[in-house]
Amino acid sequence: MADTRYGKNILRQTKPGPAGLAATPVALEGVNDWAGIHHRMSWHHIVRPTVLEVEPHSHDFDEFFCFATCDPANPIDFGAEVEVTMGKEAEKHIIDHASIVCVPKGVVHGPINFKKVTRPVLFCDIYMATEHKAKPAK
Repeated sequence: MADTRYGKNILRQTKPGPAGLAATPVALEGVNDWAGIHHRMSWHHIVRPTVLEVEPHSHDFDEFFCFATCDPANPIDFGAEVEVTMGKEAEKHIIDHASIVCVPKGVVHGPINFKKVTRPVLFCDIYMATEHKAKPAK
């Protein structure tokens, strides 16, 4: 569809991610400067407990963590318990419903601990930069 006017605005998954991982990345990581918008995104299907963003860190850009069920017949029952740590104080938040976490630039965050996974969930990381450069927490 790239030969149409807006075909370049659609990124389609063309191959599956590696099998057998707790967090299977989907082959839909955004394109640098796609449509002139400075952002990137990656999607992960989480199928069992795992930890992402292990070390606390911050960024010079805004970021959004999106958590969603993979069960469209039951969108309220999330199917997981995720502990998200925010701030220099290491404040812990439990995500047990579909949620979006806004992480403003400069805010320390991590780890993202998928403590309980009773059925697959979708985690999407959207950040307003072309590279995911992290600064270690101090």
